[in-house]
Amino acid sequence: LNGVIHIGENKLGGGRIGEKASKGITEQLIELGFESGRMKTGTPPRLHADTIDFSKFNIHHSEKEPKPFSFSTTHITNPMLPSFMGSTNEKTHDIIRQNLKYSALYGGHIKGKSARYCPSFEDKIVKFPDRDSHHIILEYEGIDSKEIYASGLGNSLPLEIQYKVVRSVKGLEAAKIMRPAYAIEYDYINPLELSPALETKKINGLFLAGQINGTSGYEEAGAQGLWAGVNAACIVQKRDPFILDRSQGYMGVMVDDLVTRGTNEPYRMFTSRAEYRLMLREDNADLRLSKIGNELGLVDDYTLKFCEEIEVQTQKEIGRVKRTVVKPSQAVNNFLQKKGTNEITTGVKLEQLLKRAELDYGSLKEICPPPKPLFTRTEEQVEIQIKYEGYILRQLNEIKKYKDLEKITIPDKFNYANAHGLSNELKEKLCQILPKSLGQASRIDGMTPAAISVLMVAIFRLSKQNQGLT
Repeated sequence: LNGVIHIGENKLGGGRIGEKASKGITEQLIELGFESGRMKTGTPPRLHADTIDFSKFNIHHSEKEPKPFSFSTTHITNPMLPSFMGSTNEKTHDIIRQNLKYSALYGGHIKGKSARYCPSFEDKIVKFPDRDSHHIILEYEGIDSKEIYASGLGNSLPLEIQYKVVRSVKGLEAAKIMRPAYAIEYDYINPLELSPALETKKINGLFLAGQINGTSGYEEAGAQGLWAGVNAACIVQKRDPFILDRSQGYMGVMVDDLVTRGTNEPYRMFTSRAEYRLMLREDNADLRLSKIGNELGLVDDYTLKFCEEIEVQTQKEIGRVKRTVVKPSQAVNNFLQKKGTNEITTGVKLEQLLKRAELDYGSLKEICPPPKPLFTRTEEQVEIQIKYEGYILRQLNEIKKYKDLEKITIPDKFNYANAHGLSNELKEKLCQILPKSLGQASRIDGMTPAAISVLMVAIFRLSKQNQGLT
């Protein structure tokens, strides 16, 4: 929205280089009463692969067996390309220091807030003056592309200075820049304007998703697009909105953060933002969400049935592992010695052996295999759920407490002004955010346990009054 690309003192409108900016939308939304702001992001230069001396970089090969995003992908057919790691040096840093005044960021041309965790290269030099080098990573843009993404060299300097910066790096002395690095400013709408369905509170049926909500990143934008799209379809089909809570998925964490706390800087999703991340693992994503997806028409019956079969197999095998006792024998103890773990002198349950750090489910199969072959996914689940059982049970207890607060809903037209004991600041925030539940209210910035107690009493009192009227 109203994107402006900065390369030194040069400015040009654009969504990104080579694409037009979206104009007029922000102005229309402001006229309708929406609150907007300005943010900034950037991108590094793209270099020509044939002009790089890769022998001066440390090569990093891809994983031999990469895990695809989709569980339905059983094997990878595309060749895996390596990445290359190198470092900047004092000469590189001196070039930046001497030319900071030409940087759009430090020359005063950019007003938008930048991402806290993705600083530009000139930002790193200013904020970490004690560092004599910074890592850079060279990545191919694609299998059939000569463009190399120079991660770590993002800046907003003029092109001629970018060449000096790039060519000061060992291995890039003759590098050709195919596309320059640049910074870009854009508009966003305060996400506190949105309901948990990503529908605007001011205009029914209008959904916002992606960078417009103050987020940064492809996955963040894609997840919001899915979320908003599903909810738009739910309105058309007259269904309840699709909402994942914080214990069900990272999308739920992100959306709840945005619509409950808002953001004044580009928002990125981190595992550290999720209180229940032990349950939000990549190995169980389809097991957690396929049923919900099937109900929405997004996951087919075959996939759901497969997930249900894994669940059934997992629980049966966990039961067998918890019941089965392994008795000491020469063969068993020789095996345990070979694995670097203690021998057994009395009967020990398979469960206890699996909890040993030196052993995995594959080891147990050699001692006491299951009666029938299991899916590889099942074996993974059995090992994870038994090894981390104590932590998982603790987290499930935390989730129960969290959901107890989520069950206490706040009426749509609840009058916060009549809730005596709340500060004016909290009343203003509650009136702006309009939380759907006591749980959501508890996550508003500045909310205290005492204020939650005041709200709870007021909600229960109103509920009793309404019951008396009926």
